[in-house]
Amino acid sequence: MSPSPVKSHLPFYCRTACEPSESSSDRSSIHSDISDREMAEERRVGVAVDFSPCSRKAVQWAADNVVRKGDHLILVTILPEGNYEEGEMQLWEATGSPLIPLVEFSDPHIMKKYGVKPDPETLDIVSCAAAQKEIVVLLKIYWGDAREKLCEAIDKIPLSCIIIGNRGLGKIKRAILGSVSNYVVNNSSCPVTVVKSAQHE
Repeated sequence: MSPSPVKSHLPFYCRTACEPSESSSDRSSIHSDISDREMAEERRVGVAVDFSPCSRKAVQWAADNVVRKGDHLILVTILPEGNYEEGEMQLWEATGSPLIPLVEFSDPHIMKKYGVKPDPETLDIVSCAAAQKEIVVLLKIYWGDAREKLCEAIDKIPLSCIIIGNRGLGKIKRAILGSVSNYVVNNSSCPVTVVKSAQHE
């Protein structure tokens, strides 16, 4: 099933932040063209990940359809709150981790300190995208409620847009657990694209 972009009630420049942008109306201005080019190169495309098949599909879709040369592709993962006594988890639990570069979050020894285990398939997707599209890939880790922390990531990083995989919860589970994607769509300050999964996980 194809992903469905979700419109938001935001200013024009924000709603189109994840789409190929046109230059400003003053095409004759060299400075304007340079400014537009610089802004395009600074796009921060977020993908919510939990390293499940569903989130891998969202990462692949972002790599195939959204990111372009010069972009920052930022994977955002949320871990449950807990009483962490060791490692980086205790240091960054309140504010989230620093932005972790691909070379570091590909290292299982480094990721063990954060309590995160990126799957090989996701690492392959982002490594190929980084090489082929000349983008910067980063990982950001938060601890807490996934819905609230994703919205926090959008504002704090900040993100130009975010792509989220939809697990396809049944009606009963959705009523009990709520939908992370629905919450983010309704509360996000940037455009959201939900990539639906064919499987009900």
